[in-house]
Amino acid sequence: MSEFYAAQELFTGTHWISEVTIEVNNGKIVAITKEGYDHKNAFPLIVPALIDLQIYGADGKLLSEFPDADCIQKTYQYCLKGGVAFFQPTIASQTKEIIYKAIDAVRDYKTNGGKGCIGLHIEGPWINVAKKGAHQENILHSPSLQEVQDILHYGKDWISMITVAPEVCTTEIIDLIQSHGIVVSAGHSNASYEMATGYFNQNIRVATHLFNAMSAFQHRAPGMVGALFNHKRAMCSLVADGHHVDFNAIKIAKQIMGERLFCITDAVTTTTTGLYQHVLNGDKYESHGTLSGSALTQIKSINNLVNEVGIDLGEAIKMCSVYPAKVMNMEGMRAHIEVNENADLLCLSADRQLLKMIVS
Repeated sequence: MSEFYAAQELFTGTHWISEVTIEVNNGKIVAITKEGYDHKNAFPLIVPALIDLQIYGADGKLLSEFPDADCIQKTYQYCLKGGVAFFQPTIASQTKEIIYKAIDAVRDYKTNGGKGCIGLHIEGPWINVAKKGAHQENILHSPSLQEVQDILHYGKDWISMITVAPEVCTTEIIDLIQSHGIVVSAGHSNASYEMATGYFNQNIRVATHLFNAMSAFQHRAPGMVGALFNHKRAMCSLVADGHHVDFNAIKIAKQIMGERLFCITDAVTTTTTGLYQHVLNGDKYESHGTLSGSALTQIKSINNLVNEVGIDLGEAIKMCSVYPAKVMNMEGMRAHIEVNENADLLCLSADRQLLKMIVS
């Protein structure tokens, strides 16, 4: 049986349409039409459901500390409240044992019908100590080929992204990771402008949280930030909470990078045990006085982009849906509202607050 959703304004992922009805049948969009438009019951805005490629946990359970399917389920519920239908549960630098348990958690969640989980995002431990941020220094290292092979074999089909500092990995290792269909993201890196440009020219096409934990832009040493600014293809995530990156810096970066810039929440949760203990301080999280994660949702990211940075609403939506979908390039996750696409829809009020989530 079909369900119908009327929108005063519909953003398809490419353009706006006024006063339309979306017909959904069995999780698929079967029609988008102006016929039979129900103004009284129309949602002010319907847009593609959002995507978050970096989130560490929710509801008091951090995946690094509680690597189980229940943690991922709690993370999914948090995501839904923030307009996100697809997410990558993420672990910061951890031991091989915890990485394996996190892989088990993703496997258990997905094989038992858990929704929304793209796969595991492993951030570190193959990152640069000089740009460790809140990561535990004693765990960070350059990986051996055998270590990487073991993790890729164990996590086959369950790992979707790995953040590495490319300068601490060999080209052989980067190529090996990518040969498994896993996205390699450059992050927590102290690479020079020339080195970073070389990696982006070869085979790394995305980087992790612009400005944060990467070699900075300086007029005599443009660093990884400069390499991303000048590159024609490389994309990069961004934490749009005003703490990780000043809103004016986001404005500058957006003007330079355009469609290559997208949002993650980088959201954590309050934890008092384990390697990564986060304390909520206002609207951000800290660990031992160091900024360690955000309290964002992707809807909040959109509103910050519009209200604080001055980005057009349609473009802000793309930064939280279309562009991360492009990074992952996965079937069934295009973030477009079109006939024959999955019905993953976000229904919003006129002031961009969540009214209803529709997931296929």
